[in-house]
Amino acid sequence: MRYHYEKPEIYLSMYGKRYICNHPVYDSCTLFQIGEEGLAVIQQRYDPDTKSTFWTEVDAWLTDDLYLHPRFKEFFDRRAGACTNGLWPTVTIRQIMWALKMKPLPKERWETVFDRREI
Repeated sequence: MRYHYEKPEIYLSMYGKRYICNHPVYDSCTLFQIGEEGLAVIQQRYDPDTKSTFWTEVDAWLTDDLYLHPRFKEFFDRRAGACTNGLWPTVTIRQIMWALKMKPLPKERWETVFDRREI
């Protein structure tokens, strides 16, 4: 039994879309939208040249697994909201995977976390 979530060999990315914005933490995210409400999901990346991290959209191979998860709608209803000044309510990929009880992505040494619920 594997402990971490692994990238499948074949995948589709039909749900969620890349959203460009002017958020203080990130410039782009994966936006899941149902009606007028939306939820932005971000994932941390590492640049080995500058040895810095940044937040951006989620890997395309994860979007459909998140959206089609049986608990996604319940999580979406609790955390999603309307767009305010071009910004949507935001969660990290780890927050949503833990909430959905999905196996986590392997944690890297350079990863940081938010100590608050709201981003």
